Amino acid sequence: MKSADKHSKIIRSATKVFAKKGFFNARISDIAKEAKVADGTIYLYFNNKFDILISVFEEEIGNLIEQVQKLLSAEEDPRIMLEIFATKHLSVMKKNKNLAEVIQIELRQSAKLIKDYRNNKFSEYVNIISTIIKLGQEQGIYRSSIKPGIAKRAFFGALDEISRVWTVTNTTKYSLEEATNQILEIFHCGILEPDASLQ
Repeated sequence: MKSADKHSKIIRSATKVFAKKGFFNARISDIAKEAKVADGTIYLYFNNKFDILISVFEEEIGNLIEQVQKLLSAEEDPRIMLEIFATKHLSVMKKNKNLAEVIQIELRQSAKLIKDYRNNKFSEYVNIISTIIKLGQEQGIYRSSIKPGIAKRAFFGALDEISRVWTVTNTTKYSLEEATNQILEIFHCGILEPDASLQ
């Protein structure tokens, strides 16, 4: 097996192990067993378990960024761009539940990861949303009073919660299309009736 292939296999195995046992409970030997390699082989590619977790994000999220950016490059309407982002994100999370679980659990539980991983692929990924929102503001589609930094977190948070539901249950009453459409409708239209007042 080529070095690059073995590296990728370890990453995939680590994602599965982290999702099943959690980062802190997972051992290097668990990852090696899942990857069907010797424990020592892991250290030929990674310094430690934390290095593996960072690599999971770098590679998996990096791949997702490339896929999303390629899809977005052919579109100029920010409303459709948000739909593309939401559809791609939810479809990948639904297909790769191990990755979805690692993202949800480790970004919330590992303080070291959040601290050391601030300027990273994950931030780059979520910033795609704020870039789309800024584009919409420039085009007069989205209100200028909306803060892109808050909006991106609200939008991604909604996507993340839907994918979280999919990771904890094998059955769901929400299809991928319905979940995407509902999130976009809430985000674009809000939940107030047209004649309703905030006062």
